[in-house]
Amino acid sequence: MKRNIITIDEDKCIGCGLCASACHQGAIGLVDGKAKLLREDYCDGLGRCLPVCPTEAISFSEKETEIMTKTENKQPDTLACGCPGTNSKMIKREDESEKTVALPIQSRLNQWPVQIKLVPPNAPYFNNANLLIAADCAAYAHGNFHQEFMQNRITIIGCPKLDAGDYSEKLTAILQQNHIKSVMIARLEVPCCGGIEHATKTALQQCGKMIPWQVVTISTDGQILEN
Repeated sequence: MKRNIITIDEDKCIGCGLCASACHQGAIGLVDGKAKLLREDYCDGLGRCLPVCPTEAISFSEKETEIMTKTENKQPDTLACGCPGTNSKMIKREDESEKTVALPIQSRLNQWPVQIKLVPPNAPYFNNANLLIAADCAAYAHGNFHQEFMQNRITIIGCPKLDAGDYSEKLTAILQQNHIKSVMIARLEVPCCGGIEHATKTALQQCGKMIPWQVVTISTDGQILEN
């Protein structure tokens, strides 16, 4: 399919790295002091990198591309931007409805609200909290998300693909105004989830505190890939 992909003019590039920082998908990196498009299939075509380039070395070009998932399974695209996170696929599950009688599962959500955009930075539940910052798709992908991730943590969620703006300012305020014991980032393997990881790492750097943190990556079929 044809879609917009960035093109980088190496003659104009000064290697400042601003475009790589702006790209939440991890599609751009610095190679030998120059910005380079590392993965065409990771480029979502939204152009966050364009306005930060001081030399106007980045432009769009229409290319014929094959969209691949991180596990290299070809899937049909569903959005014009062609981002791998929008690929459609069916996930085959074994039907266990007749095997066992399902018991009610207790929610492990410990506070409200949960959306990053809605939580007040000075909410009392943040103080002395183990904080879970999760991509909102993660709980739907991983079947035991409440028990494994949310239990004994304060959970806030967001989607950098759908929410306007950057979470880093709000997250920095939460970390600065409260005693946070630890931070866990739960994201999916899709490139657009890199935005929530990038914003959290930026907040950890800007808050002026040493807070233990970790990233857990979950596949779209619910498997934990990295911990």
